[in-house]
Amino acid sequence: MKKNNRVYGIIGIGAYMANFNADLSGYPKTTAGNDIFGSDKALKYPMKRMWLIEGDSILYIKSMKNSEGSDKMQPRDLNERYTLLFGSLDEKTSSKEVLGNLFSAVDVMNFGATFAEKKQNISITGAIQINQGFNLYKDTNVLTQDILSPFRNSNEKSEEKLASSMGTKIVTDEAHYVYSFSVNPANYQDFIGLAENFEGYTEEAFEKFKKAARVATTAFNTNSKSGCENELALFVELKEDSELFLSNLDRYITIQKHGSNTLYDLSKLAEVLKPYLKEIKSIELYHNPITVEVNFGSLPCVVQSIF
Repeated sequence: MKKNNRVYGIIGIGAYMANFNADLSGYPKTTAGNDIFGSDKALKYPMKRMWLIEGDSILYIKSMKNSEGSDKMQPRDLNERYTLLFGSLDEKTSSKEVLGNLFSAVDVMNFGATFAEKKQNISITGAIQINQGFNLYKDTNVLTQDILSPFRNSNEKSEEKLASSMGTKIVTDEAHYVYSFSVNPANYQDFIGLAENFEGYTEEAFEKFKKAARVATTAFNTNSKSGCENELALFVELKEDSELFLSNLDRYITIQKHGSNTLYDLSKLAEVLKPYLKEIKSIELYHNPITVEVNFGSLPCVVQSIF
């Protein structure tokens, strides 16, 4: 079923002795002012992995193949990934068919795509836009751990190559990233009629995003992401005829400790939304009821467990 109304919200990610999004040096990503943040890609990747495991078509994700004439593996390029999912793509393939195939992938339906292959030049601004997620916890410390490998490094020179190699793991002791997002189905209005079997952004695609926004990071349990978990998700759904446009909601959120728990303070956001409640269809708040407390002030929201 087609979705017509816009949605705004936030996603809160906690990182405990973990590195949610590292830069090329291995340290958590920071701005020039040393504010720790996570990219939208860091949040989207666990979502794509979850959808992939659930059997959905995902186009923009790394996959491997054996290179021609060799037993060594290499990543597929975009054309090869498209061909794997939808069949061969050549210069005679119609744009209508390509568009239809692109929108059948859940990641493209939600986040959009830039596709330039075989004389196809297609740019899709995603219905869902996710901003950079800043760490709003002020007492975060970055820790460096030395790790001893069980193997020697034969590439080292002189006596060092006789010893076991050393590695480093860099983590934050505790960080809380807050991402703002918006959902605007109207971004796809121009593609209706141009793509095969496409009628616009769907409620089904939104529900998949909504689930991933609650649990995907927790489910993605790699070495660096172990200790990273979904803590909170807020969805502010507007009415279909609403003319309200909201700025990034994360600027109205503060985070601090309350005993051993983490307190998300949404009271300022409640005051911002208070004059516009007649424009809002519903407000849903999900959080971890065991470790996260929420001060939502006068915000008229339905509160549920993030689990």
